[in-house]
Amino acid sequence: MTGTDPTHSRRWLILGVVGLAQVMVILDATVVNIALPSAQRALHFSNAERQWIITAYSLAFASLLLLGGRIGDMFGLKLALLTGLIGFAASSAVGGLAQSFGWLVAARAVQGAFGALLAPSALAVLTTTFRDSPERNRAFGIFGAIAASGGAVGLVLGGVLTQSLSWRWTLYVNLFLALPTAAGVVILLGRRGAASKPRLDIPGTLTVSAGLAALVYGFSHAQSSGWGSSLTIGCFAASLLLLAGFVVIERRSPNPLLPLRLLHDRSRSGAYLAVLLVGIGLFGVFLLLTYYMQRLLGYSPIKTGLAFLPMVAVNVITSTTTSTLLLGRLGPRPLIVLGMALGAGGMALLTRLGPHSAYASDILPALLLIGIGLGFTVATAINTATVGLEPADTGVGSALVNTSQQIGGSVGTALLNTLATTAAAHFLITHATVTSAVALATVHGNSVAFWAGAGMFALGAVVCGLLVRRPHPHRIPRAHPVPLHHGMGRGGAGFVAHHWSLGSYTPRTRGDLRHTTRQPT
Repeated sequence: MTGTDPTHSRRWLILGVVGLAQVMVILDATVVNIALPSAQRALHFSNAERQWIITAYSLAFASLLLLGGRIGDMFGLKLALLTGLIGFAASSAVGGLAQSFGWLVAARAVQGAFGALLAPSALAVLTTTFRDSPERNRAFGIFGAIAASGGAVGLVLGGVLTQSLSWRWTLYVNLFLALPTAAGVVILLGRRGAASKPRLDIPGTLTVSAGLAALVYGFSHAQSSGWGSSLTIGCFAASLLLLAGFVVIERRSPNPLLPLRLLHDRSRSGAYLAVLLVGIGLFGVFLLLTYYMQRLLGYSPIKTGLAFLPMVAVNVITSTTTSTLLLGRLGPRPLIVLGMALGAGGMALLTRLGPHSAYASDILPALLLIGIGLGFTVATAINTATVGLEPADTGVGSALVNTSQQIGGSVGTALLNTLATTAAAHFLITHATVTSAVALATVHGNSVAFWAGAGMFALGAVVCGLLVRRPHPHRIPRAHPVPLHHGMGRGGAGFVAHHWSLGSYTPRTRGDLRHTTRQPT
């Protein structure tokens, strides 16, 4: 980032703007959850139908994320961000005015579609604003804290708005976030035209959108109907075939929706996997702990939301500190591994909860440990996944981060909730005569689910530790030669080096080193 860059002096204000945009998207995944019982009473829909308030949003959001990222690459990030903001806020307001179940579901689906345009555009703006800045790590530390804490903030806000005003305000609130954010985009962002104008990959778009929609719907259906349901199995099979077909299409497409070269870098692939696995564990924690605190411990919606705030606080502190002081020195590998291990430990602590556990001694230590683990992992993974992206790929590369998080959340919500309910039902069958059998069954089911979440985090620590490269700190590693094509000469264009400075993590590719080639001897 040079001093002549007009966005340099406004970079922290731009971070605030994209942070607000990210808050809108992330908190909307949880803010409506607490409002669902009130909305159900007002609009008179059944328990079987209520899942569609969440599923309609997640289906549209997850299935259209890659398309949303590519639209930003094609038509410019500023236009994409503004369009996403305005559409997201407008559809939220329409949902708040809903007079019927179908009205609300349709508004939530449109909201998810605009969210798929908003989320990758916001992250791509951050990536380009701090592309070559020594303050990149600090900026991504703050953004990562927002990404990891937005769900918990949504629980707090949802409880306050539902209890103090109305369930409709969990949707109206986006208007108050979108207006200053849109104004900031207009004022702060200069003209950000498209890096290129490739033709849209229609076959790839249709295939991946249908494949992701089938995957998310399969997990949502499993939550209500079980894993053995013919529709659940059919969705998973269709998703597998469609996503495999998408890979084949992308390998042959001259203008791929997802350039597969983005996944050739092991560190970037490991970072996407880290975001996916964190989403699985994190959204499961929100769901199960929310029900546990309200149903067994008798917490109000507001008190339940406030109970998550210490996790948010330590996450913010750890994210910013880790990104500023440790990432440039150690690289992403040890930070992601340590964060995943701490997350596994926090999930394991939650397995000790009983029907009458105390917040300070039983719940709080686990939340603090999970919050610290997220602080090590999320900001580091987002930074690693987006660093070094070519300008033409910033939108779709950023969309992959959001896709990983959204798919992880869908998988985690369905998987951990299904494990918990199945284990609880089996406990009731075998302990029907035990006093307080229902409470004990709930605790047992949660324990099984928390162990599964701990296993996910532990798996992430191992797999991401193997995938993410570990560069030598404080210096550029030695170049690794690769075969030179005929006619390239003896210059240094045939290698890739990764540069690590104390201020930021900035892998440099062969194209970045084109001015530092070795002279012939």
